[in-house]
Amino acid sequence: MKSKTFFWSVVIALGGLLFGMDVAVISGAEQQIQKIWNLSDVLHGQALAAALYGTIIGALFGGIPAEKYGRKKVLWWIGILFLASALGSALAHDVVTFMAFRFLGGLGVGASSVVAPMFISEIAPAKNRGKLVAAFQFNIVLGILLAYFSNYFLAASGNEAWRWMLGILTAPAALFVALLYFVPESPRWLMVHKNDYNQAREILRVSDPEGVDEAIRSIQASVAEDHKKARLSDFLSKKYARPIVMAVLVALFNQLSGINAIIYFAPRVFELAGLGKSAAFLQSAGVGLVNLVFTMLGLYLIDRIGRKKLMLLGSLGYILSLGAIAAAFQYQYLGGMIVPVLVFVFIASHAIGQGAVIWVFISEIFPNQVRSYGQSLGSSVHWIMAAVITSVFPFFANNPSIGPAKIFLFFMFMMLLQLLWAIFKMPETKGVSLEKMEEKLSGKDAGAGTTITEPLEVKSL
Repeated sequence: MKSKTFFWSVVIALGGLLFGMDVAVISGAEQQIQKIWNLSDVLHGQALAAALYGTIIGALFGGIPAEKYGRKKVLWWIGILFLASALGSALAHDVVTFMAFRFLGGLGVGASSVVAPMFISEIAPAKNRGKLVAAFQFNIVLGILLAYFSNYFLAASGNEAWRWMLGILTAPAALFVALLYFVPESPRWLMVHKNDYNQAREILRVSDPEGVDEAIRSIQASVAEDHKKARLSDFLSKKYARPIVMAVLVALFNQLSGINAIIYFAPRVFELAGLGKSAAFLQSAGVGLVNLVFTMLGLYLIDRIGRKKLMLLGSLGYILSLGAIAAAFQYQYLGGMIVPVLVFVFIASHAIGQGAVIWVFISEIFPNQVRSYGQSLGSSVHWIMAAVITSVFPFFANNPSIGPAKIFLFFMFMMLLQLLWAIFKMPETKGVSLEKMEEKLSGKDAGAGTTITEPLEVKSL
């Protein structure tokens, strides 16, 4: 793997660091914000979900400018959105202003979840594509960890602590904007949308020197076959039904695991289990650390054992940990003090399974002409579900007739369904070029089975 390819992928994946920090930093500020502005549980849930509403819009429409203007330009504007959101929400003096700036940050999160994985998948060689795209997820997790630790150290700084927690995001946002100057445009976008094969060849000579000729021939053939630009109506046709269903399901299951309920409300969950406030913040930092360690393990394994096996492993871990968490809340095992340990097992299961796989898998299963539509679809479904769960979690968690036990039992049942889907319907995409993936998922040479195979020697992108 060329060092430049690694550097480009890491810079692009910094969008994930901003993504992770933006998502998690609010967990330390949310209770103080509710108290300062005297928000009801319903309004408080909406204030926190404002970022997720922006995320839905960003995910739905982020692919459109990425198609028209290129991946790099859109990522630059995403960095600007993060910068404005961090400053504005930290300086807000009422809940409406706070929600408006958090909405801007959500636009950045949603758009980055579309553009960054897509960009990396288009520039990476097939044999390393999994780990490079998963670097986006690694940076999300690193951002979450940094946010938890900064929240822990800033928690004792008084009534204005929440402003510092939110404002700290300005530093990585500015770094991201600056480093994008050194990243080229996506070679596939240059070929498909600008017919610029010369510049694309120069980029591919760096990122995949062995497979550059075969990659260009495959893309030329693909463009010649689909000579007109794909429209949304084309994307929604029966031709792409299989990857569409797969993208929707993997995104739905990701959020129906309850991961955002833990990330957004980790201190609150630990306090419900009986921990004191300071211990709850420290345990939240532990969530981030476990997430980081097992995401690194997922990155190591994703191009070795494949996406499907990681999903199976993660699903089993989800089921065991969520069932145990529900029982711990219901029967108050050890006074609820076992909950943090079980949450760590849950986080490890997510990191090595869904966390490592989702953005890689969605970026791989759609053809070049409609990849931005597919990435937008998968990301927007993910964020719609995240917004719904974040909006209702405080209400259900504090409702005596429901409570955390029933919530986590519901999440466990959803993960049983995910396990069945992963066993019987999810294809393996490890080591398959993006162009070969298009052929196989369209049924041109896929055969009757659901498992996709590819020779060990894969030279095209």
